[in-house]
Amino acid sequence: MLKDFAKLQTFLMVIKEKSFSKASAKLGISQPAVTQQIKFIEDYLDTKIVERKKNGILLTKEGEDLYRIATKLDKAIVNGEKELLKIINKEFTFIMGSSNAIGNYVLPNYLGEIKKRIDNEVYMHVDLSSNIIDQLEEKKIDLALIESPVFRDGIIYREWVQDELVLFSNQPIKKQVSSEELFDFDWICRNEDSHTRRLTSEVFEELGVQCANFNVLAVLASPTSIKESILNADKNASRPLVSIMSRHVIQSELDSGRLFEARLKNYKIERNFYIAYLKERKHDAFVDNVVNYLLSLNKI
Repeated sequence: MLKDFAKLQTFLMVIKEKSFSKASAKLGISQPAVTQQIKFIEDYLDTKIVERKKNGILLTKEGEDLYRIATKLDKAIVNGEKELLKIINKEFTFIMGSSNAIGNYVLPNYLGEIKKRIDNEVYMHVDLSSNIIDQLEEKKIDLALIESPVFRDGIIYREWVQDELVLFSNQPIKKQVSSEELFDFDWICRNEDSHTRRLTSEVFEELGVQCANFNVLAVLASPTSIKESILNADKNASRPLVSIMSRHVIQSELDSGRLFEARLKNYKIERNFYIAYLKERKHDAFVDNVVNYLLSLNKI
């Protein structure tokens, strides 16, 4: 009998992602570790459960049987965790730290459900990703959600939601913008120590352009202040006012037609949001419950 469920969870993630490498990224462990855990299961069962193919993976008949069993076990464990939380429940405030885009535009939609799942109060602190990780190390927060991979020892990182940075304005603009056309706009930029600014600058360098050469009207630290500045800009100006922002931040205004987006020609600026927590709290019931819920949000 398997002594723990971790290996079966790895197996389930491999099936879900249809890839050993993608499963390793989602689980926050190395690909060799994923391979080793699958081999352990196969050795234990004395049978092949997964066949690697060029276009993904294929379950053997025994693998399909195991998948059905593991799925049932997974559901039972989730329900069991909820019951355990009722037993160990105590009054406390669960503190989450998050970067600006996540804390102001993604997470608020789910705080109510998180509170319900742990049956305790939830407090959220918003700051730069590096500061949030500092607070996690100092044990001032229980869980971190960051948009910049600030990797440090003693912390587990799990890939969460994929984000895209897009060019936007309050005027209709071309869907695809060339590097030369970037100079036709007036700009509001993020502060230099933000991950959004650094990621955008890297792409601009590949395009052979620099932010310093644009007509920059302002540099702001808050995504909200940038969005509001562009929303209230002159819609009839000869030069559209633009910035680059997480699509999550401006999604509502894009849907309502108050803002318009564009992408850099032949480029897509993407990044992953991460869930982070201390390794010493890997088996903490409250942290585990919140992490599992967040990971279940496949599409936000």
